[in-house]
Amino acid sequence: MKPDIEVLRKKYIENPPEGMTSRDIRHMDEEELLDMDYFLNDDELDDDFGEEGFYLF
Repeated sequence: MKPDIEVLRKKYIENPPEGMTSRDIRHMDEEELLDMDYFLNDDELDDDFGEEGFYLF
């Protein structure tokens, strides 16, 4: 596995998200782990686009 995946896996094994266990994290494949990380940190990646009232219809 890629080293960055292992760092992510270790992070979530030590502090699993609510509703999950460290065992769940250990058995996730790389894609599942990356997807989970993306959705857990989606608000941090958001650049607040659309909050100014600019919407396309």
